[in-house]
Amino acid sequence: MKTIFLDRDGVINRDPGFGGYVTCWEKFEFLPGSLEALKELNQAGFGVIVISNQAGVAKGLYTKQDLDELTGNMLREVEAVGGRITAVNYCTHQDEDNCDCRKPKTGMFHKAAEGLDVNFSKTFFIGDSRRDVLAGRAVGCKTIFVRSGNTKLEDLDVPCDFVTKDLLEAVDKIVLKK
Repeated sequence: MKTIFLDRDGVINRDPGFGGYVTCWEKFEFLPGSLEALKELNQAGFGVIVISNQAGVAKGLYTKQDLDELTGNMLREVEAVGGRITAVNYCTHQDEDNCDCRKPKTGMFHKAAEGLDVNFSKTFFIGDSRRDVLAGRAVGCKTIFVRSGNTKLEDLDVPCDFVTKDLLEAVDKIVLKK
């Protein structure tokens, strides 16, 4: 199965902004076109893996149980429209924890790829931040920066392979080449 990696906040759902966190389901809002994009990826034979930093857990802003509940709701909503997210991987640490999973480090990618036949050089990572682009490049993925998050393109000081307005455009124009 072909695999694609996605960040969550700013790619699938609205990012609450720098320093903000989606702490519960009531604050989770799918971005326009993201549900359609996820469905299209599945229909094209892609397994979708979410790779997301969620330091709000370590900061005590919400619990792992809150995060799990939010994730379960997200997965059900995606499935309700005919899509599927194969796996969700979170780093719940803060930068100062110096873990190997917090983007831009690549630990979450390697963990997610265990048992799968993933060729990172032929795989996309779609994200909305500098950390995402750095992580994707570090693991060897092709990187797609979407402008649907809070990072402005002019503030992105690292090269990426492609730039699109959002996940749907990334899926249609680059991944599926429609």
